[in-house]
Formats: sequence, structure tokens, C-alpha cells
Amino acid sequence: MSLATPAPTHSEPAPRPASLRALFWSFTWLALQGFGGVLAIVQRELVERRRWLTREEFVEDWAVAQVLPGPNVVNLSLMLGDRFFGLRGALVAMAGILTFPLLGVLLLATLYASVQTLPVAQGALRGMGAVAAGLITATGIKLIPALKQNVVGTLVSIGSIAITIIAIAWLRLPLAWVLLGLGGLTCAWAFRQLGRLTAGRAT
Repeated sequence: MSLATPAPTHSEPAPRPASLRALFWSFTWLALQGFGGVLAIVQRELVERRRWLTREEFVEDWAVAQVLPGPNVVNLSLMLGDRFFGLRGALVAMAGILTFPLLGVLLLATLYASVQTLPVAQGALRGMGAVAAGLITATGIKLIPALKQNVVGTLVSIGSIAITIIAIAWLRLPLAWVLLGLGGLTCAWAFRQLGRLTAGRAT
């Protein structure tokens, strides 16, 4: 039996957390699952399970969270908490995403300090790194269909993805320069397309 909330119809409002307490524990549960591949967990919890966001909304909100300074998932929690409950929601969501993981990290750091030189521990970390990379890649592929409704266009979006991968993974260019350069060009193209759509609707 699936635990996912049924998809909302056009006649009913989109699902949302029932209270600040529900918001806190939802983000706490999300954070406690985010070992290595937090993007995959966030997408599954917010889009597929709770249906707080559509796939297209998630892509847009995650893009904003990634551009802003700070951890992506914390930025996203602030955005969603504010959207649902205002400033109180933003603070509660951030507390949910940080409190228990912070305690867990402190505990794990203390335990890891005593075994960090062991080959078994180092091998385990390398294995988890490979799994995390796979989770991020799989989630990115899963979200590609959402680009069909993006104003930038599917071909430009896929081209931007390919150039970004080449620039960072192969050419090893700094992330900041790739973000400013390619991101700026893509934003300019999006503004151009939006202008054309607006002009087309006005005529």
C-alpha cells in the first residue's frame, strides 16, 4: 500500500502541513533521511509523498534555493515554511531541518574520531560517496520531464545541463564563474522568452 498522498484535483486545494508542529516533524523526518543524497530525499518527500509541490514547482524552488547563499535544503525549508505559515513557519521549518541532524553529526563526529584511520571506515566513506553521487544523478534524470513546461525550453535546458557538467566535472571551472556566466545567459534567454510570450498574449 502506498503512503503517498493522492494527487490533488483541480477542485481541491493542494496539500499543506496542518500545523507548525506537523511542519517541524515533516522537515525533521526529511533531514534524518538525507544521508549523502539529500536532493533525492527532498524530491521524494515533498513532491511524490506529501505533494506539497508539483515537480515543476520543485525544480523552480530548488533552483532558487541553490542560487542563494547557504545550504540548498535549508534555503528551501525557509521558503516553504514562509509560504505556508509566514515567518513562524520559516523558523520552524529551519529548526526541523537542523536540530536533530546537528545533534547526530556531533555524535557521529565524536565516534568517527576514534576509527577514522581504519581502512574499513575509509572504505565505507568512499562507498557512501559513490551512492550519494548515484542518488543525485538519478534524481536529476527523474526531474528532466519537468523542463518541458519551462519557459527556457527543453533543448536550451538540456544544453545548459550538458555545458554545466562539462565545465565543472571535466574543465574544473569554479562553480561561481559557471553560475554567473552560464546562469546569467540562461536567465537572459528566459527573460527574452517571457517577453515574447507576453507580447504574444497582448496581440
